[in-house]
Amino acid sequence: MKIRIEKASCVGNARCAAVAPQLFPLDDDGYIAVSEIDVPPGQEQLARRGARACPERIIVVEEDAPDGAP
Repeated sequence: MKIRIEKASCVGNARCAAVAPQLFPLDDDGYIAVSEIDVPPGQEQLARRGARACPERIIVVEEDAPDGAP
């Protein structure tokens, strides 16, 4: 699973980091510090919760394709 973030649209609510600070690091000004995240195995649910917490909806979850799918 990957997370893509429209970093330029971040307004610094930091709700994603409140849910999962290890997945959604913030810069010194409180804005999301990354534009892509490779979600470690076992943290998929936490990543989804962090994405849903964003009021601007700038965090997109890209699910991995099932085995054998293109």
